[in-house]
Amino acid sequence: MGVLGCGVLVFALFFQCHSRSVQNPVFRSKRFQDRAWSDPNDCSRTRQPFVLSNPYNFSLDIRIPGVIPTESDSYYCMAVPVPTSWEAYIVDFVPHASMDTAHHMILYGCKTPYATQGYWDCGKELGTCLDQAKIMYAWARNAPPTKLPKDVGFKVGGDTRINYFVLQIHYGDVTNFRDHHRDCSGLTLRMTSKPQPFIAGMYLMMSVDTVIPPGKKVTNADIACTYTSSPMYPFAFRTHTHSLGKVVSGYRVRNGQWTQIGRQSPLLPQAFYPVANTIDVKNGDILAARCVFTGEGRTTNTQIGGTSNDEMCNFYIMYYMDNSRAVPYMSCGDDSSSELFRNIPSEANIPIPVSPDHMMSMKHESAPQKDVVDLQEPKREEEVLDQGAHLVEVSDWPEADLQLGQVSGLALNSNGDLIIFHRGDHIWGINSFINGIYQQKDLGPIQQSTIMVVDPVKGKVLKASGRNMFYMPHGITTDKDDNYWVTDVALHQVIKLSSDGKDRQLLVLGEAFEPGSDKKHFCQPTDVAVDPVTGNVYVSDGYCNSRILKFSPEGKYISHWGAGSLDRKRRVPFWIPHSLAFLPDKRELCVADRDNGRIQCFRADTGEFVKEIKKEQFGGEVFAIAYSPAQGGLIYAVNGEPPYGQATPLQGFVINYSTKEILDSFSPDTQKFKLPHDIVVTADGSVFVGDAASDSVIKFVLSAKAEHRSVKKGGIEVQEIEETETFVQANLKPLPKFPPQHPVAAVQKMQEPSQTQPQQPPAAPEEKTTLKTVANQSARGMSTAIITTLLLVPLVLVITIGVFIRWKRGRMYSDDCQVKLDSSGSAGGILGKIRGKAAGSLNLGNFFASHKGYTRHGFDRLSTEGSDLEKDDEDGTDSENEEYSAPPAPMSSS
Repeated sequence: MGVLGCGVLVFALFFQCHSRSVQNPVFRSKRFQDRAWSDPNDCSRTRQPFVLSNPYNFSLDIRIPGVIPTESDSYYCMAVPVPTSWEAYIVDFVPHASMDTAHHMILYGCKTPYATQGYWDCGKELGTCLDQAKIMYAWARNAPPTKLPKDVGFKVGGDTRINYFVLQIHYGDVTNFRDHHRDCSGLTLRMTSKPQPFIAGMYLMMSVDTVIPPGKKVTNADIACTYTSSPMYPFAFRTHTHSLGKVVSGYRVRNGQWTQIGRQSPLLPQAFYPVANTIDVKNGDILAARCVFTGEGRTTNTQIGGTSNDEMCNFYIMYYMDNSRAVPYMSCGDDSSSELFRNIPSEANIPIPVSPDHMMSMKHESAPQKDVVDLQEPKREEEVLDQGAHLVEVSDWPEADLQLGQVSGLALNSNGDLIIFHRGDHIWGINSFINGIYQQKDLGPIQQSTIMVVDPVKGKVLKASGRNMFYMPHGITTDKDDNYWVTDVALHQVIKLSSDGKDRQLLVLGEAFEPGSDKKHFCQPTDVAVDPVTGNVYVSDGYCNSRILKFSPEGKYISHWGAGSLDRKRRVPFWIPHSLAFLPDKRELCVADRDNGRIQCFRADTGEFVKEIKKEQFGGEVFAIAYSPAQGGLIYAVNGEPPYGQATPLQGFVINYSTKEILDSFSPDTQKFKLPHDIVVTADGSVFVGDAASDSVIKFVLSAKAEHRSVKKGGIEVQEIEETETFVQANLKPLPKFPPQHPVAAVQKMQEPSQTQPQQPPAAPEEKTTLKTVANQSARGMSTAIITTLLLVPLVLVITIGVFIRWKRGRMYSDDCQVKLDSSGSAGGILGKIRGKAAGSLNLGNFFASHKGYTRHGFDRLSTEGSDLEKDDEDGTDSENEEYSAPPAPMSSS
């Protein structure tokens, strides 16, 4: 028993040593313990960089150490060791940066940074890491924060080859530092040692052989690969090109259906953005991406490469996978045939307007820069209408007559099918209503099917319903379950219907044929909108009343409000609130105030007034509106003839939500609008307008899609790929190689804080664990303890020697069981090696040395990005702070 007790004591000492190696705040961060700061621009206070909230959870604070940048567009980097030699998981990123100072910052993980002490200029000769730098987080001004989903973590430490974090900060305009204050921007990593159910990873899609001919307005770089791994779940994306890139889009293709993962202008801050759709990617799906470039302003071919004179086409997908089958890094570098991309949504070839204050800083050739400004700063509406992507009528839609009555409402279901609400043989005439009361009740309900589901491509009727239910249909919308919500101005009711064709009334608001102005009555309600998140229902009421009512999903009254104004003394009431559009990405509700000729928007939760859009081109009437989140938010509207005054042309409008500018106006070519009554816009940018006077629905598409040739946006002609010859072989010229550098010589000494105050460690959130997990861990621990105890007697001597050796190693850092930093790390990693078709590390020297006869000169160290701004070096040297620009060389079979 004495021997057994001795063995237990030895093991207790052993695990205590290991525990303290993780818990001690200064282990592996000793050099950093007195050199961390709190808020950006406040470097006066000492901040504990490593905070342990419990034996499992901890946080690591990484701050640039009080720098004062002296040049605009400068880049500074610093490295911090992963605070544990065992595997850990990053579960949250908390940025500490001010848009007044930092333009953007990127966090990389790698095994060997360029330096381990102080900070260094990583925007010129030096890069971020000596080996591969794996991008893990990006923050940029005016970009949304990157949030990991629950139970998802980036795996670092241990044998992941991520032993260091490298923080890179780009300072755009240094005029903010004229007062010589120091900057301590950075971020806090919230980490845990508990294995996470899901592992975060990165899927990189990159073009390899694209060539951009000089002067050619449009060149498309297409990438596609068949996915062959376990299911992955994208939750964020990032795009990257140099100065010639105009728009980058990524998609999942399943059974011929294209679903957008993300689409962004590379001129915007190149941070990670939330995916456009919540999807999964399974074995057999195709991942496809397109980068659109222009060669205007160039005099020679532009190839894929690492210098500022070259280009890059990268689409990053941040995803998570099940822990047991996780692949932390994957890539795709295949140039796909044009056949697949003939069906790519037209949006992929339409540049995204970007305001100058949101642009990424670009130091490239000046010739294409003017083109960029034209794209983002349309000076006059005429320029926009001439240069913008124009909506044109599809004259042969529908292919067969739909036999409609007065078309009053349009909607879309979750499949993208068009839903038409019409009045059959009932006609709204001058004798239909007196004082809001319906006068033709004796006609009975409409006997025809008033709700028709139509194929948006060919116009074929898929389903029809709504017989013998309605007297005077008006507005229609759908909810997230594809139920119909309709208004009937004769019944003075809002009705929720099932969409299964059985015409089941699921909810009815208002009393039939009884108008009113209280909480339980309407007077000719015009339209309805449903919040896809909360299910709350909004009703515009209407021809007699001038208000918006809000109800719960169960039909319980919540609130109501009238017209808004920034000047309460001059508030003009609604004059027939005729149409509603819910803005899910902005959490707002917009109202077409018909006879006031304006659009007003309100906060959906409170009814607080946000903005008003009123244009002379409306002519005093706005009949209907629709919304698309594309390009930061677009409002589609149709006007009407005013009851008095001079009439303006009847037409549709595309309006920038943020700037209120009219980007496009449109009308049919084969006919004229007579009474455009409702409008909807599809995910691919197609527009449908219902005309109540001509009993028809008219389809419009962007000119690029209609002609399948080209569309102009901001002066750039975007063309579809016509021939595969666009993708010719890259003729990359060898890049001059840097002379040997000594990174440490360029590293600045860390600045000491000017004042010392008591440490204020931030509290990390407690990690939640299920009862099942705890039970499993306890059971495993108990079984291990019993077996180990039984084996202790013959192994006491060996264990004692091991403890002694470990104790001696710990003495190298302190007298308290510190663990020595092993800078060498080990193989494997979260974002380490490209898997699938390309194996080995990502080294452009190796790749180009074995690809088409190119030399490795100038590519040896070019493997990572550190900058979204690629500088135009006079000496023609390659940029050391770039992203992956090519896959590694294939492994030799010999």
